[in-house]
Amino acid sequence: MRLTRFYFCAVFTSAVLIAGGGMKAYAQAPTDPQIAGIVQTANEIDINQAKLALKKTSSQQVKDFANQMISDHTGLEKSVNDLAKKLGVTPEDSPTSKQLKQQAADESKKLRSLSGKAFDQEYVSHEVAFHGAVIDAAKSTLIPNAKNAELKSALEGAAPLLQGHLEHAQQLEQSLGK
Repeated sequence: MRLTRFYFCAVFTSAVLIAGGGMKAYAQAPTDPQIAGIVQTANEIDINQAKLALKKTSSQQVKDFANQMISDHTGLEKSVNDLAKKLGVTPEDSPTSKQLKQQAADESKKLRSLSGKAFDQEYVSHEVAFHGAVIDAAKSTLIPNAKNAELKSALEGAAPLLQGHLEHAQQLEQSLGK
């Protein structure tokens, strides 16, 4: 499971570096529509993974966490969509959002093959890695490259919620016994 987390972080960080201009020879910094698309994709991924967790887990702690992810990320998704509509920005796919979708599909396949404690541990470990990577990407790439002040402010405003999710997932990971 630790290897999965490191793999996910490495791949996500590489994708963000490419999209964020860390490797300018290959890509440009994400535009505001691409940033909105990345945020939208990240929210959808977390909602879908949480729905899968609700179907597969028997742990009340994992169910509570999954319900929180659905509630909070549905709220974030609505906020992003409302802001994009207000600003006249249509979220766009980018190399980062496409790679996130592929990674999510791979992780979902893996999660569907697991059950019991193995499922719970993998789901929660993935949530730790995912939220850590999203927080890092927001700080290092998305916020600095957002051109619209309201979009930038919304991204900054989401940071405490995401940090809370990371800490909750880390606590849950410890209680499940990595």
